[in-house]
Amino acid sequence: MTFRPSLLFVTDLAYQARGRRYCDEDIFLSSRLRADFGIASCHPLDAEAVMDRFDAVVVRNSGPVLHYQKEYDAFRDQAVARGTRVYNPLTGRADMAGKQYLLDLTGAGYPVIPTIDRHVDLDRLPAVDDYVVKPKAGADSIGLAFVPREQLGGLDYGDILVQPRIDFRYEVSFYYVDDTFQYALHAPDPDRRWVLEPYTPTEADLSFARRFIDWNTLDHGIQRVDACRTQEGDLLLVELEDLNPYLSLDHVSDETRDTFVTSMTASLHQFLAAGTDV
Repeated sequence: MTFRPSLLFVTDLAYQARGRRYCDEDIFLSSRLRADFGIASCHPLDAEAVMDRFDAVVVRNSGPVLHYQKEYDAFRDQAVARGTRVYNPLTGRADMAGKQYLLDLTGAGYPVIPTIDRHVDLDRLPAVDDYVVKPKAGADSIGLAFVPREQLGGLDYGDILVQPRIDFRYEVSFYYVDDTFQYALHAPDPDRRWVLEPYTPTEADLSFARRFIDWNTLDHGIQRVDACRTQEGDLLLVELEDLNPYLSLDHVSDETRDTFVTSMTASLHQFLAAGTDV
């Protein structure tokens, strides 16, 4: 019998998200990965208790960790302490580590929606009618609010981020396995952000997305670069998802899905062969 490495596939199959079914995607992925790996699935709240029994832990559609922050922090701490292999590796610098990266990228001059977290920095934002205010620990638009400019001075700064509300043409996402581009999807209607269609990126688009993949320095894993196209035609980063990015695999062709599975399978084999990486 051929040896197959064992993977703990962490997913919340019951998580409800508007416009997409997380469970379908993870059932599909785990069924395809089973050709090369022994697979067992568990809820994120159970991962810490059983992760030692597997060669690696694969965190997939586990839902916003703010719903179980204490347990997620304990899982991370124990994974690092035990040398558990976690995919994506826990060294991600983007959403995996919170929203500080939006501030860091703004300060470094990257093409990102300008972001501040201090009242004293309001002059760094462009003058627009409305601003987006969201918690630093937010996810899936939880806690997001639109605030007119004249009310910015009264906000309770510290645990919030403030950005200009961008008048954009559409949103577009670029999906990567390791540092290799897989496919792109876009939402032509800004008011229906989960009605996605395949998108053919230009070289300039891929150069934009690659800047953030390179910045994050993850050797292995799945990342999604979310951007918006401004009325002037520029791309601005909305989010760099490196924790548990939803992949919208139901919106791509069978050939693209097969290629993605092949890429993820090869990535996991390389990740396991590289040894402990947390």
